[in-house]
This record gives sequence, C-alpha cells and structure tokens, in this order.
Amino acid sequence: MTTTEPAPNAPSPASTAQAEAAAHFGRPRGSWRLRAYTIIFEADTRAGRLFDLLLIATILASVLVVVLDSVQSITARYGGLFNVLEWGFTLLFTAEYVLRLLCVRHPLRYATSFFGVVDLLAVLPTYLAFFVPEAHALIDVRLLRLLRVFRILKLGAYVSEFGFLGAALMASRRKIIVFIGFVLITVVVMGTLMYVVEGPENGFTSIPIAIYWGITTMTTVGFGDITPKTDLGRFIASCMMLMGWGILAVPTGIVTAEMTAHRFARPVTTRACPDCLTEGHDADARFCKHCGKPLPEYQRD
Repeated sequence: MTTTEPAPNAPSPASTAQAEAAAHFGRPRGSWRLRAYTIIFEADTRAGRLFDLLLIATILASVLVVVLDSVQSITARYGGLFNVLEWGFTLLFTAEYVLRLLCVRHPLRYATSFFGVVDLLAVLPTYLAFFVPEAHALIDVRLLRLLRVFRILKLGAYVSEFGFLGAALMASRRKIIVFIGFVLITVVVMGTLMYVVEGPENGFTSIPIAIYWGITTMTTVGFGDITPKTDLGRFIASCMMLMGWGILAVPTGIVTAEMTAHRFARPVTTRACPDCLTEGHDADARFCKHCGKPLPEYQRD
C-alpha cells in the first residue's frame, strides 16, 4: 500500500519576510545582540510581539502629534507640549534605529534597505529642523517637520497583514500587469474614437485629452470638466461607464484569490533553534528539524 507524501509546508508571508531579513542582514550568534535581534526583528515570542505593539502605538501617536501640530488653533495652545512630545518620540526612534544597526551582523545592509531608510527619515527631519535656523534656512523648515509623517511607513515592518497583502500582490502581479495593459489599450482606443466623434469644438482638443477623459470615465470618477455633447458620444460614454463597473471588480478578484490561497497555507514560523539557530519550524513543532533540540514554546496571537 503506497502512501502519498504530504505537500511541503508553505511559509506565511510574515515569516518569509523575517527569514529573508535574517539571511540578508545577518542574524548574530549569542550574546546580547542575539537577544535584541530576537525581540526587534522576530515576532514569534511574547517579548517580540510586545515590542511590536508598543512601537506601533508610538508610531501612531507621533503621527497624530504631527497632524495636530499643523492645526494653528491647536498649536497656539499646546505648541510647547507638542515640541516636548516630538523630541521624546525622536529620541525613542533614534535609540531604536541605533539598536537595529548594532544587533545585526551587516548594519550597512539594513541602513540601505527600504525600512532602514524609513527609520532614518523618521528621525532626520527633527534634527535638521533643530540645526538649521529658520532665519537662514535655504529650505522651508515646515517641510522638514511634515516629513515626520513618513514614520507611518514603519508600520509595514510590524504588522504581519502588510506582508500578507504584499505577498498576494506579488503572486498576482503578472495577471494585474496584463489587466492594466488591457485597460490602457481600451482607453486609448475609446479616447481616440471620442476625439473623432466629438472633436475640438466639444472640448476634445487632442487625443491625450480624450484619453484622460476615457480614464476618468472608465474609473467612474467623472470630473465633468469634459463631457460629450453628441448622441453618439453619450452612447460611447455610457458603455464605458458600464464597462468600468466590471473592470474595477477584476483586480479585486485576482488579489482575493491569491489571498485565499495564502490564508489556507500551513503556517511556518521564524522560531529559531537555540542550539543551531535554524529557522522555519512549523507552528506546532516541539523539536528542531535539524538537530533535534527542544524548541521554545510558540506564542500564538
């Protein structure tokens, strides 16, 4: 009697991203750097998950301060408090950034990665605004203050659902590219047809203008700055509006199908073996699949 081998376990997007980060940035071996790395870059432990939650709350609070600071009536009353909070957030993010560089074996790789640049943007504007006097600034200091809103991009590193959605988009990218190509062909053809039917006297002064009208009509936005005046033009516009409803549903179905496929994949965690540092164990695994040593308990959400 033959038995069928089980299908290999498909890693979850979040664990895959963390495993790739460990390989690229360099996971340290032993000492306080390994403990710091486990807390900061991995979310499979209680301490790591608590660190992520606290950091998310800090990011949201700092962005809220930036938004409220742009309201003149609120700034007039709480401007001093906002300055104190801003420097507190800046010092916290600076300490986090420095600690990330210290606990990886290849700090330059992390500094030049996407989230490394985002981490730098989270702290750099406040320091630049401090060192560049407003009276002699060559750039508007308010722009530097508004750049702090980039901190919200840091959320992508700590919320696993961002990685889940990103993996679904990457898996369906070829289908989406083909779909976008079809939409571009459609708006170019219909825009050119409307240019012929309506003409410059009705606002369709060129084919690019007509294509712009086709895009706004296909997406059901309809700004109303250009509208067809002839009966044939209105008929074509009606067909494009009805077509737009169906077209908007296509990418949603593509991404949803990929998300469903990833959702039911068996989860693989980034739990590391304390002896050989191997990652990629199943959520219910009790022993290392390479050296057989006991694994730390998996902390579920």
